[in-house]
Amino acid sequence: MSAPPEIVDSHCHLDFPDFGGELDAVIARAHAAGVTRMLTIATRLRTEPAVRAIAEAHPSVFYAAGTHPMSVADEPMATVDDLVALARHPKMVGIGETGLDYHYTSDSAEVQRQSLRVHIAAARETGLPLIIHARDADADMARILTDEHRAGAFGCVMHCFSSGPELARAALDLGFYLSMSGIAAFPKSTSLREIFAAAPLERILLETDAPYLAPPPHRGRRNEPAYTAHTARVGAEVFGLDLESFARATSANFDRLFAKAARWRQAA
Repeated sequence: MSAPPEIVDSHCHLDFPDFGGELDAVIARAHAAGVTRMLTIATRLRTEPAVRAIAEAHPSVFYAAGTHPMSVADEPMATVDDLVALARHPKMVGIGETGLDYHYTSDSAEVQRQSLRVHIAAARETGLPLIIHARDADADMARILTDEHRAGAFGCVMHCFSSGPELARAALDLGFYLSMSGIAAFPKSTSLREIFAAAPLERILLETDAPYLAPPPHRGRRNEPAYTAHTARVGAEVFGLDLESFARATSANFDRLFAKAARWRQAA
């Protein structure tokens, strides 16, 4: 039997307690499913040491760090210097996740916007891509990203993209990437799949957001990086490609955006 095509899980949370005690097995299952690399995300700067340790212990794992918008009201405000210092680590390859979430935490909208601008400044200074979480904040997100990009360019991925077509177009017009999660594989996500289908293939990434948002046939259960393969199959159908071609394209997109991870892999 031929080996599965190589794919990348560009966003997961391997430090979360959902994986406690079985992380080695989770990563092994990912490798068996063709997921050759994973990007695990620290959502609070105080968890960065634990996330960094996972990346240091596993050659196929890279990491990013930032303050999640739903946490900014409860965490010390990150500084550009904080993020720049963390980015010196050879396996820290992105800034975030950051962004805006007005669904549950609209009361902290102003501090979320402040934190987002700090992370953007750090992305500019380090040259690392920004990882954006956006929920029920499309207009503000499009405005801030556009204004800030005019002030100085930076790379960016709209992680777990599930917003509307207007934000998708604004992000694509800035040269940003859209990341396809298990949500895109849900049967009722027809309109979301149409947004992805209208985007250039060279701007698409894959992710799980594990332990959340497992795609069918695992929906409702704990997600894990191996399940990126299920979303990849749906993505291939959306773009009218065979799985191997879609996997190759999205992996090349990851290398283009997360160039530091690509360089580390080449040097290893």
